[in-house]
Amino acid sequence: MSAYQVPPDHNLPPFDHNTPFKRQEPPNPNWKFGQSIDSSEAGRKWMEGEQAGWMTFDAAKEKPGDLYALLLSGVLPRPVAFVSSISSDGVENLAPFSYFNTVSAHPPTISISVNRGPNEKDTSKNIKATKGFTVNIISEPWLEQANAACIDCPGTVSEWPITGLTKEPSIYVQAPRVKESAFSMECILNQVVDLTPDDTPGVPSTHLVLGTIKYIHVRKDMLNPTRNVVDPDKLKPIARMGDISYTRIRDAFRLPRFSWAKEEEGLRAAGLVEEKEQANL
Repeated sequence: MSAYQVPPDHNLPPFDHNTPFKRQEPPNPNWKFGQSIDSSEAGRKWMEGEQAGWMTFDAAKEKPGDLYALLLSGVLPRPVAFVSSISSDGVENLAPFSYFNTVSAHPPTISISVNRGPNEKDTSKNIKATKGFTVNIISEPWLEQANAACIDCPGTVSEWPITGLTKEPSIYVQAPRVKESAFSMECILNQVVDLTPDDTPGVPSTHLVLGTIKYIHVRKDMLNPTRNVVDPDKLKPIARMGDISYTRIRDAFRLPRFSWAKEEEGLRAAGLVEEKEQANL
């Protein structure tokens, strides 16, 4: 058995497990309604890049592989769903997916987009067959274990022993959750939406899985002591970038939610309200 090796990247420092999570001011804390981007030095420098011009990609004309790489490099960071599922024959599967997010809190719903190659992936087949699965959020200390589940082993082989991760029984679905994950969701299948390209009619390229969340398991040491919300500094979640790159969350800033009732008078006085009468329906 070969040793686990990271692809060669020269002169990289070792991973710093002790980098502190910090909260800071937003990028332009003095911004006011109506101010353009060139009101700050950072904004002016950002817009200087436009002098290089634009490249526009016609999605209908791009090769699927090239479009895939472009989207992954530009839509980021992406949260990662580490999905545990089980086949109708009882084979337990683990796989990470970065086309993933929550889409509703009421009803509590998540989405996972499962791309398919020549054959449908085990995850979407299993979810359609057994209707239940778990989504486990990956944290820094066990990223390598989760990444091992990317291996393209046959559908008759379980990724669990390969990853070294620990099964924890679920209370509602058959598929186990990952014990090492400090935030896990037990889900049941809501529906699968098949996405089919125009050039392959009748042959879907992607299965968009919508799952209803039945139970959420959160390790107590992850929670804010005064509210039932997760502390990101403790969870240390991992996100996907482009190619085979990952990233982590190490700083945050807060921005206000504005109220029209409070701001309308000032916005009108500043001449910033453009209003059109709605047609009678």
